Amino acid sequence: MAAAKITVIAALAFIACLHHALADPSPLQDYCVADYNLFVNGYACKNPDDVTADDFFLSGFETPGSTNNYLGSNITLVNVLRIPGLNTLGVAMSRIDFAPRGLNPPHYHPRSSEILHVVEGTLYAGFISSNTRNGNLLFAKKLQKGDVIVFPQGLIHFQFNYGESSAVAKASFNSQNPGLVTTANALFGSNPAIDAEVLAKAFQLDKETVEWLQSKNWVDNSGEDYIAAKITVIAALAFTNCLLLALADPSPLQDYCVADYNLFVNGYACKNPDDVTADDFFFSGFETPGSTDNYLGSNITLVNVQGIPGLNTLGVAMSRIDFAPRGLNPPHSHPRSSEILHVVEGTLYAGFISSNSRNGNLLFAKKLQKGDVFVFPQGLIHFQFNYGESSAVAKASFNSQNPGLVTTANALFGSNPAIDAEVLAKAFQLDKETVEWLQTPNKLHAMAAAKIIVIAALAFTNCLLLALADPSPLQDYCVADYNLFVNGYACKNPDDVTADDFFFSGFETPGSTDNYLGSNITLVNVQGIPGLNTLGVAMSRIDFAPRVSAMHLDGVPFIQSPS
Repeated sequence: MAAAKITVIAALAFIACLHHALADPSPLQDYCVADYNLFVNGYACKNPDDVTADDFFLSGFETPGSTNNYLGSNITLVNVLRIPGLNTLGVAMSRIDFAPRGLNPPHYHPRSSEILHVVEGTLYAGFISSNTRNGNLLFAKKLQKGDVIVFPQGLIHFQFNYGESSAVAKASFNSQNPGLVTTANALFGSNPAIDAEVLAKAFQLDKETVEWLQSKNWVDNSGEDYIAAKITVIAALAFTNCLLLALADPSPLQDYCVADYNLFVNGYACKNPDDVTADDFFFSGFETPGSTDNYLGSNITLVNVQGIPGLNTLGVAMSRIDFAPRGLNPPHSHPRSSEILHVVEGTLYAGFISSNSRNGNLLFAKKLQKGDVFVFPQGLIHFQFNYGESSAVAKASFNSQNPGLVTTANALFGSNPAIDAEVLAKAFQLDKETVEWLQTPNKLHAMAAAKIIVIAALAFTNCLLLALADPSPLQDYCVADYNLFVNGYACKNPDDVTADDFFFSGFETPGSTDNYLGSNITLVNVQGIPGLNTLGVAMSRIDFAPRVSAMHLDGVPFIQSPS
């Protein structure tokens, strides 16, 4: 094959439900606690009659991990392997401990975005864009205690403790099993090893250097539990659940889609990428206590897309909850998100209530200590109460950029206009006079204004594809209008559409391989054929000179040339 070229035509036919199937499965009931004894793709459900509060509980999240290793860092992961109740809920969490000058090396999560906040110390953290006309852009910041930064799904990122004292960070993910690919380990420590010639050419090194790197012992800072989690790929359990997945946050069609607050659409449009800075992925002050000087004795500091525009389309958010002694975060629900909460200081009594079942509405509740973690399934009513005599702090993470909040009492008794008193009287087995007294304006004044806002779903009209796949057309076609910048592309006026908008010429023409890599990619996507907009397919042709290996196509192992 010395003179021959290998032409690979890769048709990427991402049908909508197939895209959905690559995300975490949604539950078809209140919870689907993992049954570790039955091996399926993902985890089957434990019999609901055998489920207890312990299935949603983990103790010891505040315990530091050992940083006595080459990297000087340690990851404690809380995923479905540690809390079986996380199964199907689409959230996970990690604690990262850093020695002075410790590093969490460049890595990425193939199935999750990440939101990280600094608990103690200082970190230098950032992520790298995919290939652009301006190269691979680095968005990095020096972070102080209380700062928050986000990392888009699939992009390489890192954290480094540049200080002379230890540091701690906590991160949250919008997958029950985010996956981890440590870049150096994957490339130079794979089993079997990648052909040294491939890496030598890719990194502009000589083969001897590559072979020396491949002979080293590559350090894993994630512990044995994470090693097992890293090699587990949880694909969809059910194609029939497309509708539930479609109600999730839309996924980005580029590396990031920073919210443009000046253009009002369903969700947020994208800021021009040329105007994006590291500050768009940054929030300061998460460690600042909120005032609990109110009737409830609690305060919520929410970090969502309104606080960090870079969260737009990434599907994660975070909150800090401060409690005075005997303070309460009252019964409420999040219509678009599950929640994973950990106690930072103090003690809490926390739980959630199941929907109607043959056994009634079941309460799953625990008394939580510092370092304990509890999860609340999407849409179920839950609460937290500080039963101690000192202040308490909790931090919660969500698998939506805008989880929504429905405070049960406010919604029922404080709606505008009011629900007919007779309806509530019968529902709550009260007399009408009591209901009308409860409905008196300002009776529920202590519930902060933010708590009585019900944010409905962003996109019922696009229920099939909006969640994790490319958006689907709402008409025969939606030809891209390149002059209006949104997440993806807006539609050209149908009167201006021609056959040329669906046409591309020259796909059989070889691309020049007269370059250092000896390869050439001809990509046919929506930039090449505007009529591809919303259709969810693309195609590429890859030409190779002799002695060129296709290591990957869009991150997937593909072809390796022989030694």
